[in-house]
Amino acid sequence: MITCATCAVEYDDSAAGRDCPICADERQYLPEQGQIWSSLNQLAAAGRRVEVLDLRPGLTGLRTDVGIGQTGLLVQTPEGNLLWDPPGYLDDEAVAAVSGRGGIRWIAASHPHMFGVQLEWSAAFDDAPVYVNAADSRWLGRRGPAITEWGDRLPLTDGLTLHRIGGHFPGSAVAHWTQGAGGRGALLSGDTIMPNPDRRTVSFMRSYPNRIPLSGNVVQRIAARVAPLAFDEIWNNFGVAVPTNAGAAVQRSAERHAAWVRGDFDHLM
Repeated sequence: MITCATCAVEYDDSAAGRDCPICADERQYLPEQGQIWSSLNQLAAAGRRVEVLDLRPGLTGLRTDVGIGQTGLLVQTPEGNLLWDPPGYLDDEAVAAVSGRGGIRWIAASHPHMFGVQLEWSAAFDDAPVYVNAADSRWLGRRGPAITEWGDRLPLTDGLTLHRIGGHFPGSAVAHWTQGAGGRGALLSGDTIMPNPDRRTVSFMRSYPNRIPLSGNVVQRIAARVAPLAFDEIWNNFGVAVPTNAGAAVQRSAERHAAWVRGDFDHLM
């Protein structure tokens, strides 16, 4: 198994000598010097580690500085734990920290940029199933028996459900956790719906690094798909949240996005 140094997604060894298709796509990028492949052993030798962050009761962040550097989220429920947006690195200390919080029963990513080393995390936790949305399964660089495809909605427990909402990728998804945020409901959205640094608004893009926007119609469609879900808090894939009134923030931000791309504010330019 090898990993792309730019996005930290895992691939079969046969990918060596080729470009990572996720990074060669317009939504991501290859470094100036070209494709660089790495491995967990190389990352360990370089001193990489997983930082464990207790974000909320029942919600743990797993932050790395490899690849895109996402903060994976471990959602802890009585029925089992979900690892959302799995990091592109793990080691014995990270496995021990997650084991101490109840382990992993399910693994899923919001979109292909966040696949990380999902099969390695699965292997460390009794081959936990790795759920990949069928609309994005072509981006898998590594397959195994743990991979399970799903469609538009996937209930994991009565209070934890995955929903495909599209946008960033056709299979871009969110995890709706009804008992999150102290029972007020939480949405884990990756960067399909991106909580902003102001912690009051969100944004929507086809590509963040390459500044490619989504149309107003697509953004309003995303907002409409999450409108029936009750949530007061929303988390992105870098440990940033809109901590209250998040459902309204999504709808308000979607209207703002659509208005700007429609030209409603051109008179200000």
